[in-house]
Amino acid sequence: MADTVLLYISTAADLAPEREVLGRAVTELPVTLGWRVVQTPRADESLDLAAAAQADVHLLLLGSDIRAPVGLEWIAARRAGCSTVFFLKKGASRTPAAQAFAHEVERQTSWRLFEDAADLRRQVLARLAGHLLARAEYYVLRPAEFEALRAWRDALEKAEPRPPDETRGGAGDSAVILSPERFTPSDGVVITSPGTPA
Repeated sequence: MADTVLLYISTAADLAPEREVLGRAVTELPVTLGWRVVQTPRADESLDLAAAAQADVHLLLLGSDIRAPVGLEWIAARRAGCSTVFFLKKGASRTPAAQAFAHEVERQTSWRLFEDAADLRRQVLARLAGHLLARAEYYVLRPAEFEALRAWRDALEKAEPRPPDETRGGAGDSAVILSPERFTPSDGVVITSPGTPA
């Protein structure tokens, strides 16, 4: 049984807008689960290989470049038996290192192509919803929550892609997102939307 989903996102700095979008997107899933989103560290941050190895879902995004420690994160996930979902940005002009990495991945699996941040958001949300639905018992999804998530995913797959919110707010960093339905803070306060009871 788990109350929190560990999502690890491996990507180089050239996909910072996509990181930002995915960091916020998990809050759109209509579930009461908490989320721990860990992303490839920036130069001044430390690497969390344990999180890569323990991830419930590991995403690897490739744009125009590949940088350390993305490959190391993938190796850690693979050694731990985590499957990685690979997303490749269409039309990106790739460095020789990125081209070599893309070919290495293609020898073992296939890439899921995405056009832009909106397309990536939609594909990742559908994949995350599918992951939760397939493991509903493990995540202790209530029947109403399961049905709402399935209907939401079906609607998402049929809908036209909408542009993501371009507001920047630190969602490109690693974060922990908790649901007040499953988690009661021992210190601090619960932040809610205006008009929502605390």
